[in-house]
Amino acid sequence: MFDYLLSPDALALRDEVRDFVKAVPRQLLLDMDHDKVQFPKEFLQEAGRRHLMGCRYPEAWGGRGLDWVSTAMVMEEVGVLGYIMACTFGVGAELVCDAIILHGTDAQKERYVKPLLAGEIFAAECLTEPRGGSDFFGTNTVAIDQGDHFLITGQKRFIVGGEGADYFLVYARTDEEAKPHKALTCFLVDRGPGVKVEYLYGLMGCRGGGAARIVFDKVKVPKENMVGRLNDAFSVFNTMMIPERLGTAAMTIGAARPALEIATAYTSRRRAFGKTINQYQGVSFQVAEAATLLDACRSMIYTTSRAVDAQVDPARIRRMVSESKKFVTEACQTVAEKSMQVMGGIGYTNIYPVEKIVRDLRLASIWTGTNEVMSLIIAGEWYNEQDIARGEGRTRDCETDAEEAFATDEKIM
Repeated sequence: MFDYLLSPDALALRDEVRDFVKAVPRQLLLDMDHDKVQFPKEFLQEAGRRHLMGCRYPEAWGGRGLDWVSTAMVMEEVGVLGYIMACTFGVGAELVCDAIILHGTDAQKERYVKPLLAGEIFAAECLTEPRGGSDFFGTNTVAIDQGDHFLITGQKRFIVGGEGADYFLVYARTDEEAKPHKALTCFLVDRGPGVKVEYLYGLMGCRGGGAARIVFDKVKVPKENMVGRLNDAFSVFNTMMIPERLGTAAMTIGAARPALEIATAYTSRRRAFGKTINQYQGVSFQVAEAATLLDACRSMIYTTSRAVDAQVDPARIRRMVSESKKFVTEACQTVAEKSMQVMGGIGYTNIYPVEKIVRDLRLASIWTGTNEVMSLIIAGEWYNEQDIARGEGRTRDCETDAEEAFATDEKIM
């Protein structure tokens, strides 16, 4: 944890989060991994009672009025409990609430944000569909205007909190003739008639988060539950990609951290050929690389968080958030794998939780936009930035520093 980057209020909050994390029962984590608990309501209720969720939102709606740097710290600390714990913590308090805070009405904030941050109700975000993952704007869920309400019909899958949430943030098609980015609208849909959980997924890791397929069968949704403007879900989606991907990256650090801490302690005790194995470079160098990766991850997360707080150019934020999501999730998977490797066979057993951490973290580079999609965004924004920089003559033309730089017949002009 980079304590020196945190404000006094954030440092005090960090200590509160750590106390909360220490108090979470071990048995809850075990029961979730064995699918005995399908959704950790008590965990979220206690987080709400302790006023730990949504720290960057205004105090009027249940937050603490802090910033993204503070949020990144909270997500890392909660992630120590396991990746799925941070997922369930973040989906409602950092994703769904974000959409309502930035695009919703005061009435929506009063009804949906305040009780959620207080741990009284739970929410889930519905993006992915059975026939579309990365192709978000190809959604087949439709909302038909019925005058004073909409009727929503369709399916969403891989919904964390699908089993357990009291309401859902749902994107649906409201204009069949418009281009994809102008065809969708965002809604708040209460669990009720026509909302069905049809399938709970058996997952490799990250169990116990209620990941489900949700079916909406002519669900009646009042017009006051529309988030933002009609046919303008693109605006909501754009802002939500910040907490979606930056929050995911931050909590991945916390989920990987225990693996390295456990491996460090183990290799300091385990002896082979007359000395502890941390004295062998084959072991200590892998631990050193893992520690370096974690610090590099934090540096990227905190820098990106500061950029979001400073409201720098949105295109640059898109690139930095995508870089953070890709680099951090892949680096943390490496940290977990190296931790298992230096522990040898015992790391592959359930004597230690490292094998669970490895299983859980495999999700990190898949959900909230695959890392291949992140590369697509990074490349597009980077090329655009470079074109603008060259056009404006902002930097030295280093291409001319080669001895034969003006051999124009040999160059691509």
